[in-house]
Amino acid sequence: MARKGILTSNITPKSDAAPRQRMIPQGAVGALQSSLTKLQENAVQDIDPSLIDMAGMEDRLGFDSDGQKKLIESLKTYGQQVPVLLRPHPTTRGRYEIVYGRRRLAALRELGMPVRAMVRQLDDHALVMAQGQENNTRTDLSFIEKASFAAQLDTAGYDRQTIAAALAMDMPMVSRMLKVGTAFDLPFLRQIGRAPSVGRDRWMKLVDLFNDPAARNRAAAFMNRPEFVQLDTDARFDAVLLAAQNKHRAKPPAPRPETRRATITSPEGQPLATVNASDKGISLSVRTAGFDRWIEENAEDLLNEWFARWQSRQSEDEQD
Repeated sequence: MARKGILTSNITPKSDAAPRQRMIPQGAVGALQSSLTKLQENAVQDIDPSLIDMAGMEDRLGFDSDGQKKLIESLKTYGQQVPVLLRPHPTTRGRYEIVYGRRRLAALRELGMPVRAMVRQLDDHALVMAQGQENNTRTDLSFIEKASFAAQLDTAGYDRQTIAAALAMDMPMVSRMLKVGTAFDLPFLRQIGRAPSVGRDRWMKLVDLFNDPAARNRAAAFMNRPEFVQLDTDARFDAVLLAAQNKHRAKPPAPRPETRRATITSPEGQPLATVNASDKGISLSVRTAGFDRWIEENAEDLLNEWFARWQSRQSEDEQD
């Protein structure tokens, strides 16, 4: 029998073999996915504000109305310069939750503008850590807002070490914050508001007073009076403190008068004087040396002349 030559063997030529799948090393796939995730997280997206829900802890006890108006005007004029941070909603596809940037979100909602945001995958623990660390970079959070934030973390079950890390505080400071924050519930604090001028000592005084149920009841009764809501946030705290001390008799503290200020300059642009006006009166502060003495010496003539001009203008207005 003839021997089979090697050129007539049963080996299938490579051209007829099934194509081999090109394999990518697993480490390279992971690195690529990580890079893509980081790019996506750092990319700024425009998000419809109606798709954004609240999340995390309540770190603001209301917005300062004047500050919010200024923010709205700034966004209207210059647009949103700093993005907010969102995370995908954990249960509802296509929606998001706010991590930080609540004031900007509220202002953009009022303006009907899209929200420029970074979107990151964060679990609940990472969310509160990011929120707390963002709070630490802000100088406008009041003492009670920080204390309330710490108390909410404590109620949610986070340990003291996590709370200290989120607020960038040492453990003794966390304990002091919690002593105040856990003494008041959120509805009560929302009624008082941010109280930016009130520090730890005065809040601790109210904590001690509220150990007496009668003091707490007096404060609650005063907070139900219609004039309470007309006070600014610092005056609300003052009123509650006085009520707890049983020092209120009839009228609450009057709202602080609004002060209006204007600078007067010469035609050449030289500052001449500053005018401070409120419902209680008006004051003139002259900046130009020598001119102040001249005004002092001629004040009677000047005021009489101005008064005569004002009377003449009043008469003209009445005739109109």
